[in-house]
Amino acid sequence: MKLPARGTAVAVLAACFVLNMLGRGIADTYAVFLVPLEREFGWTRSQLTGVYAIYLLVNGFTAPLVGMLFDRLGPRWVYGLGTACLGSAFFLAQGLSSLWQFYLLAGVMVGIAVSLNGMVPGSALLARWYRARLSTAIGIAFSAIGVGTVMFVPIAQQLVSLHGWRAAYHAFGTALLLLVPLVLFAVPWKRFAAGHAEYQARAGQAAPGEGWTPRRAMRTRIFWGLAAVFFCTATGMYSILVQLVALLIDAGYSPLAAAATFGVLGMLSSISIMSSGLVADRFGARRTVSASFAGTAAGMLLLAGITFSPSIALLVLFAAVFGLCMGTRGPIISSICARQFAGPSVATIYGTVYACNALGAAFGSLMGGVLHDLTGGYQVGLGFSLAFIALAATPFWIVPALRNYR
Repeated sequence: MKLPARGTAVAVLAACFVLNMLGRGIADTYAVFLVPLEREFGWTRSQLTGVYAIYLLVNGFTAPLVGMLFDRLGPRWVYGLGTACLGSAFFLAQGLSSLWQFYLLAGVMVGIAVSLNGMVPGSALLARWYRARLSTAIGIAFSAIGVGTVMFVPIAQQLVSLHGWRAAYHAFGTALLLLVPLVLFAVPWKRFAAGHAEYQARAGQAAPGEGWTPRRAMRTRIFWGLAAVFFCTATGMYSILVQLVALLIDAGYSPLAAAATFGVLGMLSSISIMSSGLVADRFGARRTVSASFAGTAAGMLLLAGITFSPSIALLVLFAAVFGLCMGTRGPIISSICARQFAGPSVATIYGTVYACNALGAAFGSLMGGVLHDLTGGYQVGLGFSLAFIALAATPFWIVPALRNYR
């Protein structure tokens, strides 16, 4: 039975949400496996956590390629390959015995899989079905990241506790591989890829060779403005987030309180991500983004206060302010990119912009650790983060196309 346009649009959003949730949610279970791998093989914590940097870099560098594959092959094979790659990585991980295998499977293969199942194809697909409410739709799809983490990390922990890490890898890998045929053949990807009638009409009016290409997009200020927002935001955020639990413990809070705060941030970020598109649709992208950056900066100042005079009140206020601003920018940038560069190459263009997010995350993670080692504290690192948050907000005030964006 053929769904009406509105029903199909909802189905497209649901498919993007579920596949993004599976990709990021299951990928983020890597943290559950660190301790049992450390105990069994004697690998150091830095050796094990290095897989996260590899995962970020691979996820970033493959984003443009994923966009190109989507533009050429469509969603069926991109999502099918992503699910198969993730399932294969987890299934093979049950037999790992060397550190390089962990890096290959949990770093490289999972990074590729998350890129294939993530927001690069998701944003391009949603742009074919949503116009006026694209920011809202992308925000809902983005929120799958937090939902997936909350859902699958406890499941992974339970499996590891009851049956061991090899059985947990086996269970996740088997379930994902069984899902591959459903992703390939049970979802009406041809109908999803066709887009809404308005999208089809616009596509039909474009002459061959017309429209946006990656090369043409890179000649515009808005392209580099969006890339700068992604890079600077990720740099500022990840230079803090990676060390947040350690910072709170060093400040005098208990490990349980520090971990609970990190968990609360994750839950609040899911709310902010889901609602950011709706707020941007109502109040405008520049106002929403600027307010979120102001909130992020305020949260970092509260964190700086915590390093000097820790208290429960400051901790609660920090979690509320910082958490409700986390992730707000991602859906807005994605929707602007999807609208601005709409056409047959939009996924490739967005993939290139999105790659800057992963590069910024890797750079920020590295610099946060370096600055801590050089100074023996966190204040300089917080200043570094604040500077990049200020830089991240700048394009929405100096790039005309972003300043006047509606």
